[in-house]
Amino acid sequence: MIIDEPVAFPLPRFAGKDGLLAIGGDLSEKRLLLAYRMGIFPWFSDDQPILWWSPDPRLVLYPDEIRISKSLKKVIKKKMFHLTMDTAFEQVINACAQVRRPDDQGTWIVKDMIDAYCRLHESGFAHSVEAWYKGKLAGGLYGISLGKSFFGESMFAYVSNASKSAFVALVDYLRKLSFDMIDCQVATAHLIRFGAIEISRNRFLDELEQSLDAPTRRGKWRFS
Repeated sequence: MIIDEPVAFPLPRFAGKDGLLAIGGDLSEKRLLLAYRMGIFPWFSDDQPILWWSPDPRLVLYPDEIRISKSLKKVIKKKMFHLTMDTAFEQVINACAQVRRPDDQGTWIVKDMIDAYCRLHESGFAHSVEAWYKGKLAGGLYGISLGKSFFGESMFAYVSNASKSAFVALVDYLRKLSFDMIDCQVATAHLIRFGAIEISRNRFLDELEQSLDAPTRRGKWRFS
């Protein structure tokens, strides 16, 4: 389906087998927030129109079920990285945009996406976690928070274990806040090793609906 105005989407349960649901529209705050609330996210390249997806199955991580390897636990215990939240969002998303895709076709985090998610950060919906090493940004991640769900978007690392340490810190933070789940979108071996599992789109949408009944923690986040 091609979308333009008004700000609306077809029901995600009608997405194709590949997860593609709609084409077009814009990256306004209103449309992006509606998309995430419906279990939809944008993913496209510079030479494509805006593509909206709701894959089946969906990869999610329940905070209480995270698995941390022994080697990563040792890194975390040594406090190798200084971890912060929402202190360098623009740096993080730009670093994520530099990560090449496996097919070497460039990034999906195009300039319009960067601008849109920076606006969401300024509005208190998008958040970043930063891992610093010797005073320099070594890795991090960013995503969207609505209700009791966190929608992970991307991560990067300049130093080994930096993004992993940031991810573990985020999960621990969300667990303490009784978040229901982290949406990881599609399966990767990296996230599956952390304990993420694939669930059906229908189950994901049902759980998301319940999770969104909780109020959203807007504004800057900080580790206590």
